[in-house]
Formats: sequence, structure tokens, C-alpha cells
Amino acid sequence: LLAATLQVEKPELEVRRTDLLRQEEDLKIQLVTLEDHLLTTLAESQGNILENKELLASLEQAKSSSATIESSLKESGSLQESLENERKAYLPLSQAAANLYFVISDLSKLNNMYRFSLGAFHNLFHKALQTPQDGSSTDQRIKSLQRALIDLVYSYISRSLFKADRLMFALHLVHGMYPELFRENEWEAFIGQLVTDVRTDATEVKEALPKWIDEERAFAISLLKQTFPTMYEMLHLDDLSMWSGFARSSHCETDLPVQLGQKLSGFQHLLLIQALRPDRLQSAMVNFATRALGMKELSPPALNLRRLLPETSAGEPIMIIISPGADPSQELLELVKNTVGNNSYNEVAMGQGQSEIAIKLLHDCASAGHWLCLKNLHLVTAWLPTLEKELNSLQPHKDFRLWLTAEPHTKFTPIILQTSLKVTYEAPAGIKKNLQRTYDSWTPEIVARGNNVSRSQALFVLAWFHAVVQERRTYIPQGWSKFYEFSLADLKAGLDILDRLFNQEGTGEIKWNFIHGLFENAIYGGRIDNVWDLRILTAYLYTFFTSDVIGGRKLSHNQLAQNMVLPTTVNYQDFTALIRSLPEEDDPAYFGLPANIERSWQRIVSSQVIAQLKVLMRSPELASRFDREKWHSQLSPVLNLWKKLNQGANLIQAKVSIPASSSESPVKAFIQLEYFSVVSIVQTVHRSLAQLSKVIRGTLLLTTSVQELADSLLRQETPGSWQKMWEGPEDPLDYLRSIIRRALGIGKWLAKSDQNSLLKEALDLSELLHPATFLNALRQQTAREYGTSMDNLEFVTSWSRGGIPDAKVAMKWCGLQMEGATFDGSRLMHNSHDSPSITVAPLCTVAWMPKDLGTRMYHEELLSVPVYAASDREQLVGSIDLPCPSPHYEWRQAGLALFLMT
Repeated sequence: LLAATLQVEKPELEVRRTDLLRQEEDLKIQLVTLEDHLLTTLAESQGNILENKELLASLEQAKSSSATIESSLKESGSLQESLENERKAYLPLSQAAANLYFVISDLSKLNNMYRFSLGAFHNLFHKALQTPQDGSSTDQRIKSLQRALIDLVYSYISRSLFKADRLMFALHLVHGMYPELFRENEWEAFIGQLVTDVRTDATEVKEALPKWIDEERAFAISLLKQTFPTMYEMLHLDDLSMWSGFARSSHCETDLPVQLGQKLSGFQHLLLIQALRPDRLQSAMVNFATRALGMKELSPPALNLRRLLPETSAGEPIMIIISPGADPSQELLELVKNTVGNNSYNEVAMGQGQSEIAIKLLHDCASAGHWLCLKNLHLVTAWLPTLEKELNSLQPHKDFRLWLTAEPHTKFTPIILQTSLKVTYEAPAGIKKNLQRTYDSWTPEIVARGNNVSRSQALFVLAWFHAVVQERRTYIPQGWSKFYEFSLADLKAGLDILDRLFNQEGTGEIKWNFIHGLFENAIYGGRIDNVWDLRILTAYLYTFFTSDVIGGRKLSHNQLAQNMVLPTTVNYQDFTALIRSLPEEDDPAYFGLPANIERSWQRIVSSQVIAQLKVLMRSPELASRFDREKWHSQLSPVLNLWKKLNQGANLIQAKVSIPASSSESPVKAFIQLEYFSVVSIVQTVHRSLAQLSKVIRGTLLLTTSVQELADSLLRQETPGSWQKMWEGPEDPLDYLRSIIRRALGIGKWLAKSDQNSLLKEALDLSELLHPATFLNALRQQTAREYGTSMDNLEFVTSWSRGGIPDAKVAMKWCGLQMEGATFDGSRLMHNSHDSPSITVAPLCTVAWMPKDLGTRMYHEELLSVPVYAASDREQLVGSIDLPCPSPHYEWRQAGLALFLMT
């Protein structure tokens, strides 16, 4: 890289350096020749050497010549040193470029498709060197070239990444190329890899929290305070007047208190938003990255194959990495039509039996200068080494172009990826684009078939429903709890159902229950495995597929969304015109989601970006071989955290045994077993970490189990052996904190249980390993008290201060958090745009009651809401009733849920 720089920037330096080296070699040869001649003369001399005048003259001449040569060599060395200093002036640029190459090389850790060759990087480097001179100093020129290189590399790489990965890449690039923007431990704290001794007592942490800050941010603020005490002191978080505007702001990342002025660095602003307002962290990340990189936006221009064409060559395949459901075929065909023509283009959809055809077309097109597209290469990864060999042996015509398409695949051959010009192609997001794709696949004849207005409206509702359930996946886990593969096959099946129904009914009364049942139980609902997600789907079906919406006539209330009335014609153009009138960005109301859904979305996206950054920080060489120094440096933080967490806890020395079967109540028996389980986990974790520590210190031989443990920890993953005991956080540091917090919490539960005071106090179920099992133990104990079967009990919730007076066994439940709405204890309220994404629910009382007592209100007046163990909505704990008059569809669509305090 340095040689390439000098060749462009200072070509005369290399010429002079080469001349000096040549001159130096000539002088050295002369010196050797002179020495050889002198030795020959001495060997051939006869008689007394001191009387041989000819020999003495020759020696004198040799001495003189040698001195001259030595002087010339010294001068040459001095000149070389001077030239070397001039060359070294450009060393910072080559070092920065080399660092940049390794920064982008890390991306393959995240996605196998993100591989880039050294040759492609060299080309970008040479392109950056063509940046025009501005007559500035060498230092300024180097900064200018470095800026140009980073811009070129970012543009080149980001168009090869999926949209969801571009923010991660921008932050990774800033961290790798601008280390001066980060102070000690700030980056590690940001991605959650910094070990700090944070108090695990939830009560103490909450009491220390300034009143204006949401309770759910207590741990994050405590972490910030103990990690960066100097920075924390500057914030004056106790000053409500200073922070009130920030707390209310819907763009708090740009509304920091003026009193802070320039006291905080750009990255410290990011740490502050992360701690106080994670619902705006994604925007803060974008702002930080764009400022650091000197860019207006992080997204490159939308993919345009016509603009890409000039960058392509016959010897470099063009790899289009596609997202599931995306198809660039139409855009590629348009390019073919406007350039080489359809007669010079061939394509093969790869699959079983297409390999030989593809190879033959490859050779034919390469020799004729035609274009070839091999589609869906991810389906034939085992055949790719054959394609690689064929590409290496090709001598293509200059007009030949090879286009490849593939979805990401872990077994895709790296060589083809590295030697290709890569771009990503994703299906455009949003309901409008989704509807346009659906109507592009339908013809006017399909829409107008039967000349039935109700049928045409039903088709639009089907397309709308399909778009809503697909685009709702953007808001996982509040939209859906997980990603569901709603596909074109579902849409086609839905169309067949509607056709069959309207063929039978004609213009008569439509059997909507028939559609509801098939869609819920067979087509779309068949893909859903979470009962609460299925209720959301059902809410959409009962809202959309109804005579109020599809009436065949223009009614004031037949609106799918606000200000959108269905056409009362069978005209295809009327429906496409309606689609064109929709905004490009989706209104949350289209999905029935709350107005503040972006806050939840920002939380999720920023968490995903941080998780990606953690992956990039992993060492490429894990525990495949034992490296004591590396293990010590990378694993000591884990060992130190464990030591700090256990200080004064007395868990490692505790003597526990499996509780014997006794006449204890089910609740007490559960707590005893829970305490035994959590202490056993703590002690097992301690033994494994102690063995690891001994291996690092050299007092114990490496075993397979320690190797596997280190392998997981070096990847920042919770070891599988720990997860088998209790399925907790995937980050090992979070896992250790969580297990100690629960051990201390369950210890307090056990003490209260022994004093028979447990159910008299408010309980936070997040302190348990198995909260759902506790609710079942409560059910068993209630069944005993009432002398009835467990099946005869129903779960009753009271939000009043009086609780449930008739209950023999009741529990006060605290620490619940709510997402999707706001609840004050008496009524549900829709979230506004500036409502917090997560709120703390009031204290409630729950109990299992015999059904025949009729304690539970009418079901129409209650909304049953899921309670999850955490905000990721992966582990269901149970459900709780909220007072809410029917209909409940709008609350279902809002993704309303409760979860335990995390």
C-alpha cells in the first residue's frame, strides 16, 4: 500500500531511491573488484614488498579509491535515509488503509456472504489516490486521501450489506478507524463487555434513582454511575428543571440540556441516551455515525443496475445477494432490453438437474460475449466448487457478463464471494410496496372476474391483510413474538378460497365465518405457534373480512384504514390508484399498533446492532488451541466479575440438599426446591470457572470441558452446560449477574416463607428461576385449601386496593412492566406519540378461585393479556386480566403485553 501511494504521490522518490540503490551496488562491486585486484597483486609480488615501488603505488591507489568509494557509500546511505524519511511521511496512510481492510474483513463473522477480496480493496485504494491535489501540506494531503478512501470503502461495502446491517457497519467502521473518539472503557461499556461491580439489590438501586427517570432504567443508571463516576457527576440528574425537557422530548438525542454544553463527547452522548432513553438509541447511533464519518446519511443510493453496469467487467461475476421473497429478475430484464438485447441474454434457475445446462451456457456465453444469469445459487451450494473451477479456466469475451443471485447461506463458497462484485437486493418495505407487488402479480382480468364488486373489494382486503401480517414483522417482538414465514403461497391459497366462496354465493350473503376459520386454522394461522399471536391474527380477520368493510357499495364505515374507502367498481386501475395514494411510510394505525411503536422499534433495533457489534469483537481464533496469555486477557473479566458478585453472598459455601418430600405446602415446597436449584447452579458455575482459572494459572491440565467452556466465553456466549441448568441470558456476563440476583432474591423468599409471611408482602416474580411454576404451585395450594380440583380453578386478578377478600390464597404481584398501552389500575389508555414505550404497571392482587364462586367478572368486561418473562417475549409466564369493555380487537392488534421487571 505504501509503494502504491508513493507511485502516485511521489513517483520521483521511487526513481531516486532506485537510482541510489543501483549506484550503491555499483560502488560495492567496485570495492570488491579493488580488493580482489589488491589481493592478486600481493600474491604475485616477489622479493621485498617494501622495496617494490609498483606494488606500493598500487596499494596507495587502492587506499585512495577505497576511501572515495566508502565516502560515496556513506553519502548514498545518508541520501537513502533522507528519502526513507520522505517515504515514511506517507506511512500513516498505508497503516490506516491496512487497518481499514481488517475492519471490513471482520464482517464475515456476521454473515458468510460478507466477504471481500484484497484485490477489490487495492482497486478502491488506487481509486482514492486519484483524488485531486489541493496544494496543501503532506499531512493535509494524507488526511484528504484517508477521508476519500473511507468514503469509497463505505459506499462499496454498504451496498453489499442488507439494510439492517448498515448501522452496525458504520459504528464498527468508526470504532476501527477513529479510536480517538472513544475514551477508556467507553466502547466496552456500550456493547456490554465491561465488567463492573454493580449492586444487585434491586431495592437499593431503585431508591437511588432520580424521581423523573423511569423505574425500568434503574439498573442502567446504576451501571453508568459506577462505570463513569466523573461523567455521572457532570450530569446532575437530580436537577429536574434541567432534565424535564429531555425527558418529554420525542427527539431527546438532539435536545440535551444546554447546561452540559461541550462537557460530553459525541460518544458520551450516546452512552447517556443508552442509559436514559433507549427508545431513541437507534437515532442517536445514526447521528453519531454520520457525524463521525462526515456523511449526510448512512444508506447508499438505491440499487440501480444501470448505474452499476460501468463498474462490471467480463472477469468479475456480479453477485446479487437477495433477501427471502425478493426477485431482481424484472430489473435485470429491463437492463438487458436497454443494453445487449434479449437475444444476447440467458438465465438458468438453478436446482436439480440444471448443472450441466449452466456449465454449457457459461462457456457459450463467455465465448460469444453474451450475458448469463444463474439464479438461486443458494440451492446448489455443493455444486459451487465446480462453478469456481470453470470460472478460473474461462477466457471470456470482453462483453461477457455473469450475473449470480443467491440468498445468504453459511456454506456458500468464499472464493466466489470474494471475487465477485456484490450488491444486495431486498424487497421494498412498507404496506404500499407490498400491495403494489401483489397487484403487479394480478391482472385486470383476475380483479374483474365475475363482474362482482364485493369480490373485487374482497381481493383488495386480502392483499391488505397479507401486507399487514407481513409488514408487521418489522416490529418483532411487539408486532409478532417471532418471525413467521407468511408467503406468496398463503396469498394464492387465500385467493383460491375467495374465488370458491364467491363462485358459490354469487352476490348473496357471504359466509365470513368460513373465511375466518380457514385463514385462522389452515392458511395463515397454520404458521403461528403462539396462541397470543394467533389472537392478533384473529383480530385482523374479524376486523377486515366483514360486511362492514366489504359491502359492494360505498358505506361510511367500510374503511380499512382512516380516510381510505374501497372503490365500488371492478376496475383494476381504481384499486391501483388507491394504492398509489398511500404514503410511502407506514402509519402505525394501519397495523393497529400504538402511536409510539417507533420507540419500541428503536429499542429492538439498537439492541440488535449492539449484539452484532459484540459478534464482530470476537477473536477469529477461538479456543481451538490453548493460548494462556490470550485466555488470561480475554477471560479474566469474566472471572473477576464472578468474584465480585459473590463477595459477601455466602452462596458458594452454602450446604444445600434436595428437599425431602414432606407435608409442606406446595408454595413452600416450590421455594425450597427453587433455592436448592439456584444454589446448585451457582456452585456448578463456580466449579467450572475455578477450573478455568486454574488452567490459566497453569496449576491444572486442560480438559475437554474447560476447552468447551472457554470456547463459549471467548465468543461471548453463555456456555451450553450453564443453559441446560437454567435457560437465561445469552450473554455470559448478564447470565452471571442474573443468576446471582435470583439466588439472593430466592434466599429472601425462603426466609419469608419460613416465617409464614411470604404471601403477605408484594412479590416480584423476576427474582425466580421458574415464575410460571410458582403460579402453578399457588394453584395447587389453592386447590387444597378449597378441597377442589385444579381444573375447577380460574385465575382472578384485582387491581383495587382491597384485593380479593374472598380468596383463601392470594398474592400481591409487583414489578410488572407494560408495553402497547398505558394502564392506571382502572382503565386502559392508548399510547400517544410521546408516551414511554414501557411503563411500570400498578400493584395487583392475583388468586386462583373456584369457578362456581363467580369471582371473575364477565369475560366481555375483561381483556386477558400475556405475561412474558422478558421484553423479548420468548418465555410465557402466564396471563393477567385487565378491565376493558369489548370489543378487544384493537387492544389485541396493539400487541399489548406485560413482562417481568428485567
